[in-house]
Amino acid sequence: MSNRKTITFAFMDPPFENERTVTFFRLLDAALETGANVKVFAYEGAAALSFALQKAHGNAVHGRNETDEDHPLTKNWIAALQTKAASKDLQFDWVNCGLCVDERGVNECISGCGRGSPADLLRYATASDNTLIIGTR
Repeated sequence: MSNRKTITFAFMDPPFENERTVTFFRLLDAALETGANVKVFAYEGAAALSFALQKAHGNAVHGRNETDEDHPLTKNWIAALQTKAASKDLQFDWVNCGLCVDERGVNECISGCGRGSPADLLRYATASDNTLIIGTR
């Protein structure tokens, strides 16, 4: 039996809207750094974080093309966290709220992210050592 802790995160903010998203990803990374298994329930706008059809773009106002702008995509951050967890032999589970996904039309998610319901948050939290819910306000 493993001595590793498991931490569940519930997050609600959509990609690219505010600084909480970056902080959320930093917390996930920090949890993996400590050797914790991570479970994520993406609710409301956060269901779009793993949307597979996100595209990088340029910034004409600043005269930068797509490569120069190097716009970070949340789907890539999630993929990097998945890779990090695998390299450390840790669990990294990501479930999007299915109702939230349907409302936003972000049904296609990257590999390793699934579809679920608030019941998954309850299941995750019950089986975890701690749960952090990051609300929108």
